[in-house]
Amino acid sequence: MMNAPVVKLGIIAVSRDCFPESLSVSRREALVAAYKAKYNAQDIHECPICIVESEIHMVQAIEEVKNAGCNGVVVYLGNFGPEISESLIAKHFDGPVMYIAAAEETQNNLIQGRGDAYCGMLNASYNLKLRNLKAYIPEYPVGTAEECAEMIHDFLPIAKALIAISELKIISFGPRPLNFLACNAPIKQLYNLGIEIEENSELDLFEAFNKHAKDTRIPEVVADMEKELGCANKKPEILPKLAQYELTLLDWIEQHKGYRKYVTIAGKCWPAFQTQFGFVPCFVNSRLAARGIPVACEVDIYGALSEFIGTIVSGDVVTLLDINNSVPNDMYEESIKNKFNYTHRDTFMAFHCGNTASSKLTSCEMKHQLIMARSLPEEVTQGTLEGDIVPGDITFFRLQSTADAKIRAYIAHGEILPVATRSFGAIGVFAIPEMGRFYRHVLIEKNYPHHGAVAFGHYGKTLYEVFKYLGVPVDEINFNQPKNMLYPTENPFA
Repeated sequence: MMNAPVVKLGIIAVSRDCFPESLSVSRREALVAAYKAKYNAQDIHECPICIVESEIHMVQAIEEVKNAGCNGVVVYLGNFGPEISESLIAKHFDGPVMYIAAAEETQNNLIQGRGDAYCGMLNASYNLKLRNLKAYIPEYPVGTAEECAEMIHDFLPIAKALIAISELKIISFGPRPLNFLACNAPIKQLYNLGIEIEENSELDLFEAFNKHAKDTRIPEVVADMEKELGCANKKPEILPKLAQYELTLLDWIEQHKGYRKYVTIAGKCWPAFQTQFGFVPCFVNSRLAARGIPVACEVDIYGALSEFIGTIVSGDVVTLLDINNSVPNDMYEESIKNKFNYTHRDTFMAFHCGNTASSKLTSCEMKHQLIMARSLPEEVTQGTLEGDIVPGDITFFRLQSTADAKIRAYIAHGEILPVATRSFGAIGVFAIPEMGRFYRHVLIEKNYPHHGAVAFGHYGKTLYEVFKYLGVPVDEINFNQPKNMLYPTENPFA
């Protein structure tokens, strides 16, 4: 997938000078061997020049992993470790850093072979906090070589997301549509997260689109669209304009990403878009999402950011959907009750006009956008990709700035049920345990907008660590709490 970094982690072992350095060397070698035996050897680089015992060693080690092309670091406490110099690695390395520690191997070697890294991890975390440094520490950060190798592998998508965010530019077009203030949020938190944003006028986009009217690449893009759609190509007359628009966006990205490596887009799609451009952009948005360039509808900047994070973490296509409508009682009774372990209030339908990639639809068809066509000529509302979304595990999530520029997030695991929606748009029947309570006491209570990002699989563990590393307060990373765990605003007598 394009628009994403490749991560290479430098493994830096540390040693307290009153402990045997050989213990950290042998444990580092065992860790690297364990990782290479199970995972891709290209993910990591062993730093063999020195074991970090001092500040000078720290500088040397950072220089070595940088020269080896590493953009993330694993600090490995082979023994107790030097609390100052090991914490300075996180200060001076420009990238995500993880701390893990070696478990003791055997009861038969607890004199010269005892490393005390269990204790050393406490001092490392204390020193990181003293210096206000960010680092990833796993849920249980002490393990055997094999266990630590697994922790490193779990860190890869976290590091990948953090690196991508640090090099991200969000490109937006136009203000949020009238009556859609829910998608409007201050951009201050984007800068706090290290993200750049370029806000453009719809008129700028329209001018660029018109300049592509005779682009010689249009037939090639049309042919690719036809191949993707197959028999679902019910609106062939609109494909040249959609191809023209796709080329406009791709060229804009190349010309405007500046010094940033990665880009996501928050685009305008109504109300004037259809009458001026002559189509709706849904299918193009879905195609860019399939390439790893999510395009959020309705100029939803934080929706675009959420989609991008989901794309990086999952390594797969994501989508952005409205948390849209309740499941009718007769649908629940006929297709869900006694077939799936969900109450009626656990279910809902998530929808958007047609921005979901064709690969994530059970079947698809190019149509006109029904809601817009109720008030506009049908011919200017063509270009939406409709179909039921593929069933399976999902993560519904969002990173959001509040109106007063505070950062918060939610994450919920669930699934899309194999139930026919009998509706329109890109849509699915979703089930999230305790969704009714989550809807009331998180989504409504904390003023989240109606858009949520959807990753296809369960990625809550990784997303939680990414949000935490980015600085989202842990009490503001919300999740769908089980029945025996009340929300702060939940009436205990209800």
